[in-house]
Amino acid sequence: MLVVSPAICGTVIARFGTDAQKQHWLPALADGTRLMAFGITEPDAGSNSHRITTTARRDQDTGDWILNGRKVFISGVDIADATLVVGRTEDARTGRLKPCLFIVPRDAPGFTRRPIDMELNASEKQFELTLDDVRLPADALVGDEDAGLLQLFAGLNPERIMTAAFAIGMGRHALAKGVEYARDRTVWNAPIGAHQAIAHPLAQAHIDLELARLMMQKAARLYDAGDDMGAGEAANMAKYAAGEACVKAVDQAVHTLGGNGLTREYGLAQLITAARVARIAPVSREMILNYVSHQTLGLPKSY
Repeated sequence: MLVVSPAICGTVIARFGTDAQKQHWLPALADGTRLMAFGITEPDAGSNSHRITTTARRDQDTGDWILNGRKVFISGVDIADATLVVGRTEDARTGRLKPCLFIVPRDAPGFTRRPIDMELNASEKQFELTLDDVRLPADALVGDEDAGLLQLFAGLNPERIMTAAFAIGMGRHALAKGVEYARDRTVWNAPIGAHQAIAHPLAQAHIDLELARLMMQKAARLYDAGDDMGAGEAANMAKYAAGEACVKAVDQAVHTLGGNGLTREYGLAQLITAARVARIAPVSREMILNYVSHQTLGLPKSY
């Protein structure tokens, strides 16, 4: 939450928010005195912005926005001051629904949350959100209601870079535990790390993590340079590579420790589940492969 708030929400507001929104939110998001959650995922759409059913319509008498819909797997809403909700407005000319972004205060009437019972042991809780005729003032809209996906994607590139960094850090932590154990654990008068069956998988995990880190740094550099197209490709690749490397590093660390890898003492067992998140959130590895095959390689879509 402490990184999602400025990385996604702060980025969107900085690029597309009004002067009043920037003055109210950006300093506080930067220093952590205010937090903002990000609500995009839905039960029947996942994070597919083309299938989002949360809708926003204008009250023609007051100019207010009225939001209705549901969101799932939204983290941090219990501690956030507001949630940046992805909804859709109807184009009066075409009748098509277009993505748009709204700042929804946590105490807005009709805005309710229900905790999701997760097996994953994490500091941040996951919630299902319900928006039942949530009425917002006109200035709750972030950016232009006609901008479509442009504004949404502005926050997704740093989200993928952030997730890659998170996964790489987790993988490096697990790998360090495995390497330390392989150095210290002695069997038949030699450290188990002297055996190639132990050493080589750990070395491979290190290589994979370093390669993912380099791609993450490339994505960050392109994003900082304002190259949205290049950053989009690199951020997706970095997220994919980091997720795969993280899972392998955690798995190898647990195997290196054997039974000790599943004890609380060494703190690796909980990472088995946490590492899997890096493969499926905020976008799955298959969706990234779709992106690369279509956008980078120019292959035809299957849908």
